[in-house]
Amino acid sequence: MTSVATLQAESAARRPSPRRFVMCRPDHFDVTYSINPWMNPDEPVDRCLAIAQWETLRASYEEYGHKVDVVPGLPGLPDMVFAANGGLIVGDRAMSARFTHPERAAEGPAYHRRFAELGLAGVVGAEELNEGEGDFLLVGDRLLAGVGFRSSLAAHEEVSRHFSLPVVSLELVDPRFYHLDTVLLPLDSSTVAYYPPAFSAAARATLADLYPDAILATDADAAVLGLNGVCDGFNVFLSSRATELSEALRARGYNPVGIEMSELLKAGGSVKCCTLEIH
Repeated sequence: MTSVATLQAESAARRPSPRRFVMCRPDHFDVTYSINPWMNPDEPVDRCLAIAQWETLRASYEEYGHKVDVVPGLPGLPDMVFAANGGLIVGDRAMSARFTHPERAAEGPAYHRRFAELGLAGVVGAEELNEGEGDFLLVGDRLLAGVGFRSSLAAHEEVSRHFSLPVVSLELVDPRFYHLDTVLLPLDSSTVAYYPPAFSAAARATLADLYPDAILATDADAAVLGLNGVCDGFNVFLSSRATELSEALRARGYNPVGIEMSELLKAGGSVKCCTLEIH
């Protein structure tokens, strides 16, 4: 384990770095079907509130010096607001998603067109089941990848080949946390926060080995998708309801920026789900 003195030195050295994000305004957001345990079509959705919460998130990113590219939403695709699921962009390469559920299938081509407009040299569509940054999170020089509910093991191999990066597969076991980004938050190139009960025993052992100084989230943090956040190296944008996680982050030298995402949580999404990073 890293010494207290080392952690304090690292905390003092934390600095934010400008990031570039892709987001999709929830003009068509709704819960009309159920493809995860959070979604209840019988529970009313306040779209105006969802838009207001999303706008607050976008404004917060811009206030802290980050650039946001907005992709227009499409009628009939209520989950397109969750841009993180649309694909993965690292350097000059991108891969658009291939969704597991037919309700979201058209989102992959929609994001693919946007990636092509960015002028990247290598843009491909996933051939295997792959839900983008929902399940593939860049931490330093490796990708952590979720498997068990949405993205397939074959997708892990496909992503590794396309981006020339090692991929570490982590099995998810709790259906509430169907994407990796709902239970693991990259903080810097060597630090993460995560919720151990969401992972298989083998995945927990892997994470403990790779990140012995990780921040471990509580049940209360997980229940509000507190780990579904974005860190710029210092500022951590996350659900304002994840109070224990915010305290833990502050103790480690990060600056938690709470955002209320209650309406989008009705579809199983929060800060990170709404944010695709152009790495």
